[in-house]
Amino acid sequence: MAKTTIFEGAATALITPFKDGQVDYPALKKLIDWQIEEGIDALVICGTTGEGSTMTDAEHKEVLRFSLEAAAGRVPMIAGTGSNDTAYAIQMTQHACEMGYDGVLVVTPYYNKATQNGLVAHYTAIAEASTKPVIVYNVPGRTGVSIAPATYAKMSKVPNLTAIKEANGNISSVVETATLVGDAMDIYSGNDDQIVPIMACGGKGVISVLSNVLPKETSEMCRKMREGDVLGAMEMQKKYLALTNALFSEVNPIPVKAAMAAMGFCENSLRLPLTPMEEAHEQHLLACMREVGLKV
Repeated sequence: MAKTTIFEGAATALITPFKDGQVDYPALKKLIDWQIEEGIDALVICGTTGEGSTMTDAEHKEVLRFSLEAAAGRVPMIAGTGSNDTAYAIQMTQHACEMGYDGVLVVTPYYNKATQNGLVAHYTAIAEASTKPVIVYNVPGRTGVSIAPATYAKMSKVPNLTAIKEANGNISSVVETATLVGDAMDIYSGNDDQIVPIMACGGKGVISVLSNVLPKETSEMCRKMREGDVLGAMEMQKKYLALTNALFSEVNPIPVKAAMAAMGFCENSLRLPLTPMEEAHEQHLLACMREVGLKV
């Protein structure tokens, strides 16, 4: 089976707006429209940033359905379907495929974790049940388990395991992974402060938190890299570094929710155990936003 590249450039790991404890669907529609109008290359729904882990099964499925309908085929759509329960990840993946999503993003199992052999078995089972491309999401800082480059090499032989969202923070590891998987798996940065370095290693773009607030600019950074303007892209990477760091000064998506609320897109409402941003951190975030020209 030939590999399918889901997107190139920037995909926003979109927040899910809440109001009075429920999903704020009018705000979600406004966000999706704005992201697409600003030129984002793809959208990820119900990922970590979208707080999918604290949604009920019914909410998760309805947010996926609503978002796909709102996007109306204008950009590639990726559903967050990962779980530490392989059977549930398969169920959600199949549901997203049946809905018409272009691909799924599947995080490594958290809490119960897995061995490297277990990771291969987990992703193979999901890929075999999926009719759409699967993006393997490695974020050891959140899950307590990391995928080794040699494990990616094994995964690259599995049809439908076509891409990697790499957030291990280790560029040397990314280089080794890229060497081992070759053209069999696309690589996306999972860290906004490493967009340029990972694309310099052959990455296809980023699955981004930063692009919630700067979709046009994040997409432009990726476009510059694709067109060979490395210096221009690096200038953008540096320009937005302070804001990027502020967006991760507390656990994601706490800061980006505060940022989007300050921009008027939604209420600053999160689900426990996440709580609103501490005042000092929020003031620093807002200052960083103003420094790059955002009106807050």
